[in-house]
Amino acid sequence: MRKRNLVAASLAAALPSAALGQAQAQAAPRLEFAFEETVTLGAAISVGSTPFGKRNIIPITGGTFEGPGIKGTVIPGGWDWQLTRADGCTQVKADYMLKTDDGVVINVVNTGALCPPKDGKPSAARTQPVFEAPLGKYAWLGQAAFIGTLELATDTPGPAVRIRFYKAE
Repeated sequence: MRKRNLVAASLAAALPSAALGQAQAQAAPRLEFAFEETVTLGAAISVGSTPFGKRNIIPITGGTFEGPGIKGTVIPGGWDWQLTRADGCTQVKADYMLKTDDGVVINVVNTGALCPPKDGKPSAARTQPVFEAPLGKYAWLGQAAFIGTLELATDTPGPAVRIRFYKAE
């Protein structure tokens, strides 16, 4: 079966036919702000050159996050696995945990590519976060698609990044 037919078959199995027809007719998604993180970072650990490119590991040492209806801290101990490719872009894959002010732990896996600016001006990188939250108050994080922006945080005492997450509506 061709790839396109496999995708159509998977969608048909997951969605009732009426819902599938409605989904095809909907307008393009729009983005709604979900929350913002300031993530503190440790010193880079160089793994060196691999067959895929130059590998670095950046420890995630903490931070904070806040948005409408959600607030808390970044749990120290996560990692950002970075791979600098031959084209100069760096693939990032961060895997870390958040702890909300009411004690709920949420896993974040955030991937993206940071490429050198073409016009010499730095810009926020785009990422694709996936959240794993327990059932309950924050289950919405695992039931939607998100996009993130990633940039250096210049207003912190040590190395940090600022990440803003937007929910696709």
